[in-house]
Amino acid sequence: MRVIRILPNLPVADVSAAKGFYTDFLGLSTEEFNLGWVARYTSPDSDVAVQLVSGDASAPVDSVISAQVDDVDGAYAEAQRLGYEVVHPLTTEPWGVRRFFVRAPDGNVINVAAHHS
Repeated sequence: MRVIRILPNLPVADVSAAKGFYTDFLGLSTEEFNLGWVARYTSPDSDVAVQLVSGDASAPVDSVISAQVDDVDGAYAEAQRLGYEVVHPLTTEPWGVRRFFVRAPDGNVINVAAHHS
């Protein structure tokens, strides 16, 4: 498995209400996607990005970061082999992402994902 990109998942009460600060003030004006409960905003001039999350739609907990990987099935097998706690099973989500959540030894929950083809 190779990590392609890591994105912070910022908890917000309301994605729409929070959007202005990140798009207007911080200049993350490109909305890559918005599912209502999660949205990604990026800078048009760099690779800077943030995801705003008001509560995950299908997982029992929220994650602190999202790690996009090239082989999510391999990552899932490796997490299990190493004995890490999987808090959301490997799932192909309706919005086109295949992912699972794993708890790091420090307690942080990581969303490990790949775009489903």
